[in-house]
Amino acid sequence: MISQLSVFVDNRPGSMANITEALSEAGYNIRAFATFDTPEFGILRLVVDKPTEAKEFLTSKGFVVRVQEVIGAELKDERGSLNYMLRKLADGNVNINYIYSFVIRSGKAPVMVLHTGETKEALKLLNEAKVTLVNDDEL
Repeated sequence: MISQLSVFVDNRPGSMANITEALSEAGYNIRAFATFDTPEFGILRLVVDKPTEAKEFLTSKGFVVRVQEVIGAELKDERGSLNYMLRKLADGNVNINYIYSFVIRSGKAPVMVLHTGETKEALKLLNEAKVTLVNDDEL
């Protein structure tokens, strides 16, 4: 499992830059980044090194931050590998709430970050399908 930060931001120019700038200046490394928005606010989802410390730091700067465990699934650099993983979950009747990827892993395979309300079942299906799962310390 991977620890993900979810940061609530106003939907206005500079909101995301304020967060990334604060993290950068404090020395945290952002490894994955995805946004999900509504007309009034957005949710910035981040995978960073030292997620617990980064959450405390951002909270001290006035940001509303939540840490959540998500699944990290390593993909082979082959045609159809994403579809293989998604099909296994679909066939197991697991719904994915959101998914995003990142590739900054020092020469390692890309990782898909996904969230589901059925984590135990998703992990079981992915393990049975021989999908390589990653944890915070493997990023």
